[in-house]
Amino acid sequence: MTIIRQSDFVQSVADALQYISYFHPVDYIKNLAQAYEREESAAAKDAIAQILINSRMCAEGHRPICQDTGIVTVFLKIGMDVRWDAQLSVEDMVNEGVRQAYNHPDNKLRASVLADPAGKRSNTRDNTPAVVNMTVVPGNTVDVIVAAKGGGSEAKSKFVMLNPSDSVVDWVLKTVPTMGAGWCPPGMLGIGIGGTAEKAMLLAKESLMEPIDIQDLMARGPANRAEELRLELYEKVNALGIGAQGLGGLTTVLDIKVKDFPTHAANLPVAMIPNCAATRHAHFVLDGSGPVSLKPPSLDDWPKLTYDTSKGKRVNLDTVTPADVVGWKPGDVLLLSGKLLTGRDAAHKRLVEMINRGETLPVDFKGRFIYYVGPVDPVRDEVVGPAGPTTATRMDKFTRTMLEKTGLLGMVGKAERGPAAIDAIRDYQAVYLMAVGGAAYLVSKAIKGSTVLAFAELGMEAIYEFEVEDMPVTVAVDSRGSSVHQTGPREWQARIGKIPVVVA
Repeated sequence: MTIIRQSDFVQSVADALQYISYFHPVDYIKNLAQAYEREESAAAKDAIAQILINSRMCAEGHRPICQDTGIVTVFLKIGMDVRWDAQLSVEDMVNEGVRQAYNHPDNKLRASVLADPAGKRSNTRDNTPAVVNMTVVPGNTVDVIVAAKGGGSEAKSKFVMLNPSDSVVDWVLKTVPTMGAGWCPPGMLGIGIGGTAEKAMLLAKESLMEPIDIQDLMARGPANRAEELRLELYEKVNALGIGAQGLGGLTTVLDIKVKDFPTHAANLPVAMIPNCAATRHAHFVLDGSGPVSLKPPSLDDWPKLTYDTSKGKRVNLDTVTPADVVGWKPGDVLLLSGKLLTGRDAAHKRLVEMINRGETLPVDFKGRFIYYVGPVDPVRDEVVGPAGPTTATRMDKFTRTMLEKTGLLGMVGKAERGPAAIDAIRDYQAVYLMAVGGAAYLVSKAIKGSTVLAFAELGMEAIYEFEVEDMPVTVAVDSRGSSVHQTGPREWQARIGKIPVVVA
């Protein structure tokens, strides 16, 4: 009989969560590097380069790959012959590991979990509780998978109850384009088929814990229907031309995972969950000998890339004018310097409520740019921790009011904007700039100063003023309302030529 001590289990969970915060799985890096070499779209290639450079920097500096350090999901297979030397429940031990990991003084991770989700939405401050899935199996070990799942990719999860005669492939190809780029491709799609509604979702999430091996599958050929689906969907999803960050290109997914389970004769449940460019998970086994220490990967596994700032147009945020903005074109690469405001969901909600009540705002936005970000707290000599963009569409419902009532000139965020925001940008001749999701540490190195201006009690959702230097962004929606997230995928879908392009 194996005895698992509470301290060993807690420490192993905490150490693994720290590990995955700054080490991508090596299989992801190798496959992303291959996609970088294959990519023909300049915009997508640049985005992939930023992700790879950021990943290596995080591996070297032991800082988070993404500012969204995720909600923790844990899969446990507990051997029937295991005995626990513990005072806490298994879930409470997991949560203590999460608490220790997310408050580590040398690499503090962002607390993103909110209690009372349909009410006060109060931050738990330590990212607990985790979502824990347990099964009891034969054996005398505890098998553990820990994962940190970002909110942007989790928000794009989909579920459908198809008829038994319906096509899973057709549903996936219809659904993926509706997900936009907020899940930060290139990543993986996990697909669960069968069981019941909740079982299909669990299958999809579990599948994302598996290594990327689609190239091996292509070489040996499929052995069952699930593998046939993987190959068909891998080809067809990439043929959509969505590309890295939704900019259009050859690689949208690095792998497709499919897990299935027997289901009722009247049902065909199908779940799809994406994993983003900040793919983070680790697997270890406790056998009673003590805590598990995961072996760091070799830096030789990362390609040696540097970011070329010579191709960007330098913009001074302190002197930029509406006339300057009108001259920017979709796809232009800019390097921002000067003072940049920040704000995301909670701050925008408060600002619009104050505007509606006729109150004076705590910050003057006229002629300014706002960055949709919730940064990680700084450690040691950092000005700010990793500070990549959050999904911009969440701010769409506030955009017209902000542009009309505050004189805001531009916005910086992740992924596409929806029709309402694009219309407002066009009407007020503003601009939307896109920063690369999954390159948070790289972006943070461009931030030379940080001051909280308003709503300090909101923590990472407060309004900051950043002093930035050569922060790389791409013009995603210009002052005429043209969006690269519409034109780019359409162009590359046509170039790839495997799926008919529907012209609106």
